[in-house]
Amino acid sequence: MSILAVGSVALDSVETPFGHAERVIGGSAVFFSASASLLSDVSVVGVVGDDYPLDQLAFLKDRGVDLSGIQRESGESFSWVGKYHSDLSSRDTIETRLGVFEGFNPRIPKELQQSEYVFLGNIDPTLQHQVLDQVDSPSLVACDTMNYWIEGNRESLINLLARVDILMLNDEEARQLSEKSNLLQASRWIQEQGPKMVVVKKGEHGAALFTGDEIFFVPGFPLEQVFDPTGAGDAFAGGLLGYISKKNSTSVADLRRAVVYGSVLGSFAVQKFSIDGLRDLTESDIFRRVKQLNAMTTFEIDEGVEDFV
Repeated sequence: MSILAVGSVALDSVETPFGHAERVIGGSAVFFSASASLLSDVSVVGVVGDDYPLDQLAFLKDRGVDLSGIQRESGESFSWVGKYHSDLSSRDTIETRLGVFEGFNPRIPKELQQSEYVFLGNIDPTLQHQVLDQVDSPSLVACDTMNYWIEGNRESLINLLARVDILMLNDEEARQLSEKSNLLQASRWIQEQGPKMVVVKKGEHGAALFTGDEIFFVPGFPLEQVFDPTGAGDAFAGGLLGYISKKNSTSVADLRRAVVYGSVLGSFAVQKFSIDGLRDLTESDIFRRVKQLNAMTTFEIDEGVEDFV
């Protein structure tokens, strides 16, 4: 099955304690497609300025990613400049230049309006509504959001939840959106607004999946070196939705495996700057790390456990 991904296509300048990168390709749609395309077919809709090096996305085209939905407009591309603190869990935004992204009006090509799976990257909920107005009864809609939209466009975001199957956000955002301090209560509140599934991302500590009465936790894959966390959440989303699309299934077992694949793809993304950690990956690389994560988290209950209860 094919995934339609709508989001930002950006140029990032990033500084971490381990180095820096200037005006490298990034954005939610780019990180998502670099991850999801390892497992499924992906089509991207976004906007760039006339300064954007589209030739640097050639590796995505080589994987079969459809980039025909990227609009090129006169002006500068969306760019972000950030500096990460020593623990890499917090960062300072030095500069954000919206450029042509400020006037982004998603236009979904006719041939993509029948997409089975839709990923709404972290953009204004008003634009996410516009995307869903242009697609015909997708099987599954996954949406990412952030505190900026929760604060600035809450009503539109709440209305959007009724049209979404999976909502992805971090634990702080889940509490902010639901106005509940308890994460389980927060996820249940979000599900009551519409999404059947809620995925709470917890950075290096992994992620939690809430669906129906089921709860599943997956840890982050342990790494000796992390260079750049930028885009890890979108790479996670790409792994998750890429696996669902590949299997064309939302069974409990496949959803759990999808979250594992999300965690694994996110771990590859942070090992290099920009999308370089995802550029040369193969399915074999991914499956090898999935097996390692499985070995780290699987245990057998003591046969004599009944003696303790």
